[in-house]
Amino acid sequence: MELGWLLWGTAVLLLLHVLMELSPTVNFALRIGFYCVLCLVCSALAAVACLLVNGGRTVKNMRIIRAVVRTFKYFFGLRFEVKGLENFKVEGPAIIVSNHQSVLDMMGLMEVLPDNCVQVGKKELMYMGSVGLIIYLGGVIFINRKSTSSAKMVMSEVAKTMVAENVKVWVYPEGTRNCTGDLLPFKKGAFHLAIQAQVPVIPVVYSSFTSFYNPKTKLFTSGKIKVEVLPPIETKGLTPDDVTDLTDRCFSTMRETLFRLSGRPSQGAPLCFGVMDQL
Repeated sequence: MELGWLLWGTAVLLLLHVLMELSPTVNFALRIGFYCVLCLVCSALAAVACLLVNGGRTVKNMRIIRAVVRTFKYFFGLRFEVKGLENFKVEGPAIIVSNHQSVLDMMGLMEVLPDNCVQVGKKELMYMGSVGLIIYLGGVIFINRKSTSSAKMVMSEVAKTMVAENVKVWVYPEGTRNCTGDLLPFKKGAFHLAIQAQVPVIPVVYSSFTSFYNPKTKLFTSGKIKVEVLPPIETKGLTPDDVTDLTDRCFSTMRETLFRLSGRPSQGAPLCFGVMDQL
């Protein structure tokens, strides 16, 4: 009986392997499915560890989450080439901004995440089962992007908290996932926040995923991701009148870096846009 189950199991695995090799759609679906299951299971286990070690919601839990998520890359054959980590070593709090490409960004985030750093995320993430629980325990700041007054109030509190508690805040200024190999125009919430708190902006750029991951073409293979942490951009002395210039400067620098890391020629930059309620 046991031999029969072993043979059936081997046959199923071989069949799945053949289907993955022959069909990009099957390969994509199985890899994404496995990624989702891995996130749910590991989040549940990490949540238990966070509660036992730190007792509840705190940015200290990010160390546990980071250690767990850093193992994910081995399951998917992903390699990270990181430069510029020394640029995180600024005294006091800071705003970190990076490009946002796909559901795989969590692996890239945890690969370079500095200590005492929390992320800003949409409120809907709270309802993603064990994943929502673990990011809540990690201190992620949730905003309701559909409510202008709520988002403004939260970001105002973030400015006070980051200075008082000496934490860094990670924001995706594009506001949504973008797997085109380019940047979407930046929204200005992160830059309003940086100027309000008078803290530096640290840009982080990940090379394009399009060579190994593309939902439209059902591509999901192994690959290398280049990451570069750029020098901090100071905001001391800047006023709300300088938000647009700061946004444009950061956008241009990050877009140029994105093309360089991805091996693409530079292109004309689209205009950035956004107001405080477009977080």
